[in-house]
Amino acid sequence: MACTVALGSCKKFLDVNTNPNAPSSVASNVYLAPMIHWMVTDAAYEGRHIGRYTQNWALPGTSLSTWDRMGYDAASDNGAQTYRDVYWVLGQNLIDMMAKAEAEQRWDILGVGYILKGWGWQTLTGIHGEITIKEAFLPNKTTFAYDTQQFAYEESRRLINLGIQYLQRTDGFVSSTNMAVGDKVYNGDRAKWIKYAYGLLAINLNHYSNKSTYDPVAVIDAVDKSFASNADDLLLTYSNTGNDDSNFMGPRRQNFQNYRQSEFIVRLMNGTEFGGVVDPRMSRMLTPNPSGTYTGVNINSTYNATALAAVTYPFNIWGYRANISGGASTMYLFHDKSRYPGMTYSQLQFIKAEAAYKRSDKITALDAYKKAVSSHIDFVNARNTDNVQLATQISATEKADFLAKPEIIPTDPNNLTLAMIMSQKYIAQWGWGHYETWMDLRRYHYTDKDPVVTTKQVFMGFALPTSLFGDNNAKTVQRIRPRYNSEYVWNRAELDKIGGLATDYHTVPMWITQP
Repeated sequence: MACTVALGSCKKFLDVNTNPNAPSSVASNVYLAPMIHWMVTDAAYEGRHIGRYTQNWALPGTSLSTWDRMGYDAASDNGAQTYRDVYWVLGQNLIDMMAKAEAEQRWDILGVGYILKGWGWQTLTGIHGEITIKEAFLPNKTTFAYDTQQFAYEESRRLINLGIQYLQRTDGFVSSTNMAVGDKVYNGDRAKWIKYAYGLLAINLNHYSNKSTYDPVAVIDAVDKSFASNADDLLLTYSNTGNDDSNFMGPRRQNFQNYRQSEFIVRLMNGTEFGGVVDPRMSRMLTPNPSGTYTGVNINSTYNATALAAVTYPFNIWGYRANISGGASTMYLFHDKSRYPGMTYSQLQFIKAEAAYKRSDKITALDAYKKAVSSHIDFVNARNTDNVQLATQISATEKADFLAKPEIIPTDPNNLTLAMIMSQKYIAQWGWGHYETWMDLRRYHYTDKDPVVTTKQVFMGFALPTSLFGDNNAKTVQRIRPRYNSEYVWNRAELDKIGGLATDYHTVPMWITQP
């Protein structure tokens, strides 16, 4: 009513854009830093849940948790960080940044914008299945229809290719110095962003491995245009000057104090699955138990407080029996200042190895596989020097001896197996590559047999929980339910159209993993 009486003063009061402490317009490069931050950090948040589906680790207690049993938390936003980041953190901010970049003729920033958008749809559909794209940011709508997974994958490729096209432009006001203001991973280096984009395309195309349209040649071509070495890895650096600028998995943030490595990852590295060869990365990635040996949590077992003192019970992923405070020395990816990867050269070489193997090009497959394992050893050493950390470096002799083992790297290309490729890829992505690891497991139905050595699984030693979550109806998890507070509260009518109201919706197979 006061506005009716004094319209002029009311208009001034409501015009927040005149706030001298909050600029009403900023340049396009200012938008980049927080969006890139969340594009990378997003996986660490989701890893608390997806990492238990994939048995990177477990969250043991006196009862078996929902996620360790391939379930979900009803009426909760757990497992929906990517929803938040794609629709809100990026969302309208990304639209505004791209519009400003186009108006400013900052084609490099516009190109990164297209890549960010493509990353969002590609990642989100890989986690949740059907998602909203076409109607996502339409004004004056209160319900939003879902698009198919096929459309999401195709739209992602279209956007990423547009990103590459714009990043290749040199006209207008393209400037590495200008982009570096917000680009805290590649410092405005367009060539590296183009390589990252091709990496996203390789991942996208390789997800089609179960379909008749799968094109391993296209996958290999995309990898070859992507990262050339570990120097191209997309890594987020943390200054550790504040809570929000430290590694989400480090002790300062207090998110992983109770997480412990699984038996599965230990068996892949202690020689159980690879012919008795002990992996030198084990003591630089995993943590020992009080007796100094390496064990993992059995996902089917419950533990009480006294179990923490048992000599066979592993320390937490920080390397301690109990919780520690920020600043304490840890190892690998789990320090407050550990650089967190969004994509690595090693990961892409494993993708190339798989594609070449499926093409029956064993020579190319073995070459890529060896580069993948070798470069990941270097990656482990690098992450253990991000700050003062517990682990020693893997020596050149240790590395050479390990790579010379035929159980790890066969000398004859015909002795390379799919189980070797995918199980070593699992090791290389352990602790960070949650989206790709889960897609790999789903593409091979968790426990598929190696097509040649049928006595082994593709993921050697992986076993499903013996007691799946009740709502699963004895089926494995295939997707995470859409974000509760946006979808189950406000978008139920559209959810119902895709079967999303069913309690076992999370077990519905993904389009991308089916023939």
